Amino acid sequence: MTAFTPSQKTASRSLHYKPQAPRNIANRLLTILASIFAFCCVAPLLLVLGYVVIKGFENLSITLFTLLPEPPPSDGGGIRNAIFGTFTVTLIAMAIAVPVGVGGGIYLAEYSRGGGFSKFIRFGTNVLSGVPSIIAGVFIYSTVVYTKIIFGSNYSAIAGGMALAILMVPTVIKTTDEGLKLVPDDLRRASMGVGASRFVTITRVTLPSALTPIATGVVLAVARAAGETAPLLFTAMFTYFEWDGIFNPIASMSVLIYNFSLMPSNPHNELAWAASFVLVVLILGLNLLSRWLARFASR
Repeated sequence: MTAFTPSQKTASRSLHYKPQAPRNIANRLLTILASIFAFCCVAPLLLVLGYVVIKGFENLSITLFTLLPEPPPSDGGGIRNAIFGTFTVTLIAMAIAVPVGVGGGIYLAEYSRGGGFSKFIRFGTNVLSGVPSIIAGVFIYSTVVYTKIIFGSNYSAIAGGMALAILMVPTVIKTTDEGLKLVPDDLRRASMGVGASRFVTITRVTLPSALTPIATGVVLAVARAAGETAPLLFTAMFTYFEWDGIFNPIASMSVLIYNFSLMPSNPHNELAWAASFVLVVLILGLNLLSRWLARFASR
């Protein structure tokens, strides 16, 4: 049997966990404190979602999706045109922002040499992503709505789509740029080694390889734009009637929520809560889709 010296016994005992040791007590306190801070970060989201679900779910009905909203003093009606208008304005914004954003990301990742112009674009993209949404609305109002430059129309769906496109472009550019950088350079060299031009390499090799990250960025950009209110107040306005073309005012769920929540009529307030629930579910679904795409891309 091996005999341990007193110093060896002391070293052996020191390896055991001692709950009352000062460093272990401090470690537990810091762990509890970090957990509290983490819960405080998530608590506002849980409270907002819970309150919207409670207030909005009880006002859901079939007529909510089949009727048009009604102005006071009549009952609230439904949000049919607002749902359609939200999808319409978002699709217009996608039609503008996706080509511009993807093209800008391709230039930064494939054609730029890291010079001053590319640095300026990246800096401008970062600044634009932090610009308040109301600034985009005021800009489109001043240049498009007020001047009636688009076929003589002022408030319109296309003006609202242009305002939302300004908010979407930075996200699409950055995700396209980062997605293309993840494509191995060996694929580019192999494509050019068999005689493919840079254009063919980009369209046939790098873009298909980065399609999932780009799609993730587009979904995130759409999720942000779909819930914006301020730009649409200055550009698309609101209407209680059916959609009458992209060159006329159009309803949207975010503006409907804003208008009806300020009305003294209880039916209109209930309609605003129901529309809030529908909009939250839509945005939450888009965010879950983006996470699924990101997880799919990492496989």
